[in-house]
Amino acid sequence: MILAVDCGNTHTKIGCIEQGTVIEPIIRIETNRKKTLYEYASDIDQILKLTHIKERAIDGVIISCVVPTLADVLAGAMKLVTGKDAIIVGAGVKTGLKLQIDDPGTIAADLVSAAVAAKNLYPLPAIIINMGTATTVTVVDKNGAYIGGVILPGVVLSMNALAAGTSLLPSIDVAPSKKVISTQTMDAMRSGIIYGSAGAVDGILERFEAELGGKAASIVATGGVSHLITSHCHHNITLDEDLLLKGLWHIWKLNAR
Repeated sequence: MILAVDCGNTHTKIGCIEQGTVIEPIIRIETNRKKTLYEYASDIDQILKLTHIKERAIDGVIISCVVPTLADVLAGAMKLVTGKDAIIVGAGVKTGLKLQIDDPGTIAADLVSAAVAAKNLYPLPAIIINMGTATTVTVVDKNGAYIGGVILPGVVLSMNALAAGTSLLPSIDVAPSKKVISTQTMDAMRSGIIYGSAGAVDGILERFEAELGGKAASIVATGGVSHLITSHCHHNITLDEDLLLKGLWHIWKLNAR
């Protein structure tokens, strides 16, 4: 069994993976740039004990981190907790994924990890939608190469910006609205964000499919709010909330020796 760590801008997920299968529970903690190595180690150690994960044999640790200042902090914390040196997804780490982009050194670890999972688990070509702090839509082509994608503001980020930038609109959670044509302010905001985001995703998917020559593609969605948005899209989208963790398992297998 390994521990796979997905450090995003807002939350960090830690999952146990055995032979490619993600085992519950998946630990979710706040990504806090101010915490020290020892604070992270203390938090993670306590949670692993509470969930009885620490009672199991841990063979390794792998980390995907999009917050550069925290990569070494988390690696050090996991070393203290597990005694294992973590593999950090980045330059020099084998992924089995060819990067056909202008500057491969600029691609984020989460995009690589999700693309590796899509390549190994779904028919190609594959389009990956990741809805976190930012929303990314990326492509692995029919030959298993990562060929690029788009980045746009995330759903929660957009909702927060709407409230922060206007005097009369309140700060609210992202939740389904009662109907698209809303009759009160909060529902109108929710309707706009949810259906606007779904429409944006559908529009991007249509253009991606055209650039792929009209070939049928697997479309996979992951990320915190993806279930709220993709259910309102017109495309057939598979929801895989553990996609990134599964990708980390495949990367760990390539580098473990």
